[in-house]
Amino acid sequence: MSNRIRIKNVSPAAYKAMMALEAYLQTTRISPLHQDMIRIRASQINGCAYCIDMHSREARALGETEQRIYGLMAWEEMPFYTEEEKAILALTDAVTLIHNKVSDQVYERAAKLFDEEYLAQVIMAVVTINAWNRIGVSTRMSPE
Repeated sequence: MSNRIRIKNVSPAAYKAMMALEAYLQTTRISPLHQDMIRIRASQINGCAYCIDMHSREARALGETEQRIYGLMAWEEMPFYTEEEKAILALTDAVTLIHNKVSDQVYERAAKLFDEEYLAQVIMAVVTINAWNRIGVSTRMSPE
């Protein structure tokens, strides 16, 4: 176990702000399964063991299959994601790896499938899990 800080305890206002983002995500049209796909995929890229564990368990509880959860590591090569899911995952990868930029191709792929409000919601879901990942990794949170 780590002796690093727990943001929730030492900066409750910051934690409350993060929880407000989570509350916002619950009001969006993004399905709970798609939210977990976003969370798992970004967490894989960022190496956040805590979030991978938590959101994989949540996805299974919602009925997601092991095959689709495991397949997120190589989603582009897997045949069992819808076009909408592939657009969400491509956007998740691009926003998570922001230093590579979000290409016009990735953005336009999503924009063709989703209206502006939904696209904004997906981007905010990706931004939120990336923030959580940075908290989890920097403070060495680990699955229980």
